[in-house]
Amino acid sequence: MNFAILGSRGFDSTYSGYETLVRHLAPYLADAGHGVTVYGRSRDRGRRSWTDDGIRRIATPGIETKSLSTLSHGLSSSLDAAFRRFDAVLVLNIANGFWLPLLRLAGVPAAVNTDGLEWERGKWNRVAKAAFLAGARLAAAHATELVADSTTMREIWRAKFGRDSVFIPYGAPVLPIRESDRLAELGLDGRPYLLSVARLVPENNVDLTLDALETMDGDRPLGVIVGSGVGPTPVEDRLRELSSSGSVIWLGHVHDQDLLNQLWSNCSAYVHGHSVGGTNPSLLQALGAGAPILALDTPFNAEVLRNPVQLYGPSPQSLARKIEDVIASPGLRAEMAESGRRAVAERYAWEDVCRSYLNLLERLAGSRRAA
Repeated sequence: MNFAILGSRGFDSTYSGYETLVRHLAPYLADAGHGVTVYGRSRDRGRRSWTDDGIRRIATPGIETKSLSTLSHGLSSSLDAAFRRFDAVLVLNIANGFWLPLLRLAGVPAAVNTDGLEWERGKWNRVAKAAFLAGARLAAAHATELVADSTTMREIWRAKFGRDSVFIPYGAPVLPIRESDRLAELGLDGRPYLLSVARLVPENNVDLTLDALETMDGDRPLGVIVGSGVGPTPVEDRLRELSSSGSVIWLGHVHDQDLLNQLWSNCSAYVHGHSVGGTNPSLLQALGAGAPILALDTPFNAEVLRNPVQLYGPSPQSLARKIEDVIASPGLRAEMAESGRRAVAERYAWEDVCRSYLNLLERLAGSRRAA
């Protein structure tokens, strides 16, 4: 069978999110004996199409602007995929719902990963939010199957768009070895610190984490913030000021996965303030690395953690109290670390995630051939 994946930046990309899923899924499908094509945005030494390690890459053109890159690349890759008539296609990013009729017209079954509530994210303007909502409606209308990475998201799509979804979660590795040699370069060797890894957008509530640190009495942990925004933001100005005072270390965007893993593995507490979306990749990575996690009390985060003790309310005081409890209790931190690794191994293992996608794509391909 021949499968295609479209809607990501490509394979082998260093971005997180969709690209991490593709990095695991594409080789898995190839190892199962299927032809695999991954659509992307960048050519390789001028080549539009090439094959490495059994995976075919095709770069299609697009308009490289914030508002048009996803839609334009989605259109060009959907047109190409429709022409090639794959046995089944996995479509990432609901904005590509606009182009599902092309695949449907060509008789190509398409499974669409619904991801998060893009039309509610603060980083998008009203036009972009409307486009994502329209894409979601078209995905609900034209996808052969929808894939939800959380049961909460599955219920939202059922209520809002009248379509059920197949539940396939995101994945993460379990890191049993706790290394710390990279932390000395940041001045963190043996020093307690609070960690946050998030894009600097309103729905990730980094400001709330900073507010909580400032309200804490006595010896407060050093704050380490990983993340950047899209253009200048007020929270960036605040982070620069706090960094200059020495109360926070702001690292910006960190590409180095080994360093991120060590930051998660050795933090005194990891604060996850994401409020919009399904199963968040950084939350799972933090769990797999053994980070003691405190997360904003949302249905998505509660579904992953399954422990009310690890959830905080939308006030700095609520978060500050939780941080103080975790910092004061080595036993609680160890319990959180162990339960997190266990949760990833039992519910979010990449092997299980990829097997579920393989079964779905094989089922879709089988229904096409039987038609």
